[in-house]
Amino acid sequence: MNNEYDNEKFFEEYAKMSRSKEGLKAAGEWHQLKPLFPSLEGKSVLDLGCGYGWHCKFAEEQGATKILGIDLSKKMIEEAQKRNSGNQIEYRISGLEEYDYPENEWDCVISNLALHYIEDIVEIFQKVYRTLKPGGIFLFNIEHPVFTAGVGQDWIYTDDGKPQYWAIDNYFITGERNTHFLGCDVVKQHHTLTQIIMGLLNNGFELKVVEEADFLEEFDPRYNEEGVSELDEQFERLPDGHEAKRSYYLGFRQAQSEARPNIVISLLKLN
Repeated sequence: MNNEYDNEKFFEEYAKMSRSKEGLKAAGEWHQLKPLFPSLEGKSVLDLGCGYGWHCKFAEEQGATKILGIDLSKKMIEEAQKRNSGNQIEYRISGLEEYDYPENEWDCVISNLALHYIEDIVEIFQKVYRTLKPGGIFLFNIEHPVFTAGVGQDWIYTDDGKPQYWAIDNYFITGERNTHFLGCDVVKQHHTLTQIIMGLLNNGFELKVVEEADFLEEFDPRYNEEGVSELDEQFERLPDGHEAKRSYYLGFRQAQSEARPNIVISLLKLN
């Protein structure tokens, strides 16, 4: 797994994101993820790719008594320790592939926007199944395959910056994608929806929920269907190149960059 998050420039840009400054309430996917958490009272929780530790802190606030957050990035772990430390929380520098996943150790394993950096995602599913206790929950959020398929991972825009369409290239060609995120070159891994879902089912999980994100509507009410229609109508009347017109679509683009299309999946280990 590549570690772009210890790149100084990348980390500085990441720190400017709303989710970095304001926590879970500013994360576009949180409205989907939060309702799917099981009761964590008295439970043990493992967070794969914990970042700043927001989900670890949430788990502690919900009554979890043993919480481990792992992340490959030293900078992320240092930030988590500063922002979201707790009596029940341990942070550890470790890649997802390197963690030992002790058998029947955790009641709940969570992962938010980390698994699309993993080349052998099925191996991680196997390890998560092993480390969950019987009846344990695996809850994760991953960038949507329609997002990771292309190298550009962005809308096609008009000259004014209005999003026209989302190009989906090479969807069935899985593997490495060298793309651009937060002003830096970033390596991600593309997996098809079939690979993800069948990789989970073939390893014994029972599927509870699969939910795709309507990422802009919830992230910013201006971009729900009614809002976009109304605002588009107003701004389309302005001449091309008008500053207000460009600013409106720039706002859309900024919201899109912070709320990437994703899939939230909840699974149960039966025994």
